[in-house]
Amino acid sequence: MAIGDIIVGIDIGTSKISAVVGEVNNFNQIELICESTSKCSGIKRTKIIDEDEVSNSIDNVIHDIELETGLKVNSAYVTIPGKYVTIVQNSIVKEVKDRFAGISVRDVQSAIMQVKDIEVPAGKTLIDIVPDKFVLDNGKVVEDPVGTLSSSFTLKAQIILADRDYVRQISSICKKSGIDVDGLVPVTLAERNLMLDVNELHDNIMLLDIGAGNTDIGVFEGSTFIYTNTIPLGGNNITNDIALVLNISEEEAEKLKKQYGLALKSFIDNDNDILLNTVKGENKNKTIKSSELIEIMEARIEEIFSLVNKDITSQGVKQRINNVVLTGQGITSMNKSDVAGKINLNIPVKISTGRLVSTVKPTYRVSYALVRYIASRPFTKTVSSSIDTKTDESFMKKVIDRIKEFFYS
Repeated sequence: MAIGDIIVGIDIGTSKISAVVGEVNNFNQIELICESTSKCSGIKRTKIIDEDEVSNSIDNVIHDIELETGLKVNSAYVTIPGKYVTIVQNSIVKEVKDRFAGISVRDVQSAIMQVKDIEVPAGKTLIDIVPDKFVLDNGKVVEDPVGTLSSSFTLKAQIILADRDYVRQISSICKKSGIDVDGLVPVTLAERNLMLDVNELHDNIMLLDIGAGNTDIGVFEGSTFIYTNTIPLGGNNITNDIALVLNISEEEAEKLKKQYGLALKSFIDNDNDILLNTVKGENKNKTIKSSELIEIMEARIEEIFSLVNKDITSQGVKQRINNVVLTGQGITSMNKSDVAGKINLNIPVKISTGRLVSTVKPTYRVSYALVRYIASRPFTKTVSSSIDTKTDESFMKKVIDRIKEFFYS
């Protein structure tokens, strides 16, 4: 990446669109310039059901960013759910052009261009190449081979494919908002470096992002991205269940979920009474026990983990997972959700403790992770989004102020 590159990342979720703008500083780190979010109801069960609604939400976040910063945003990187993604493992052996001068950047870039030459199935399109490991002619594995003396090297990489129709749909929606798509990145691939701690980056991990309407699965063997998918259930389903079973408004159901957030009934300390305020019908002052509420939540959480378990088992990747890391606003506020996950998956489960997770506002974690992922891409000259800038003192002051606001003090 190049110092001064400005990267725009847009996360298209089931309940909101979030965007982050970051700039690569002199230390090759991302400095946050601005962030924005807008509610969106145009996506249900991973499918875009209202293109205009999604486009309008993108319009809103881009307008806010441009108003706040004075930037003109012309392009952005965008997340894509695992459901629409296929991962192909590929490797090639590359002869070094000048073995006495060492492996050059050009050698590596040439290898990356060659490793993507696979037969792409009908209905799929290539969206990303993830250089994974470089194996030198002496068998040594390195992350960056540039400058190493070796007559040849093997590049192992993941070729990321996506459903062509979905890519066209997202590109069309963004175009309506005046935004070109710089690239599409699977949610869990973008999140990996933010959500996992140092030890987990080298372990066999399933990253499970339980959001409002979707649960995204990402399985990694060390740095190797081996599997991703999406289960069309999330935190909103828990809210809907509470509202339906108790015959109350969704607003009250959401409030109760947050207030009594517990994933397992067996961990109740005090089974107190709850007075319901929005019961429909004659029983307007109905009272229930907290155990009744938690039982509703427990049932849906169990279903989510059970569907994840069924998916990774049928795909043959469960036995390759050592630990599970939970993230996502749909589940992490639920006390004992990690215990519920361990019971249903029979794999150790923990809430994400990545170094920067607690410093970034939950609403922007995925879009921020996306920007960091793009900024860290190796062997690229530039990763900048297309931005028109106006440089003045007031703009720079806004940038500094927004950086301070983005992180918790």
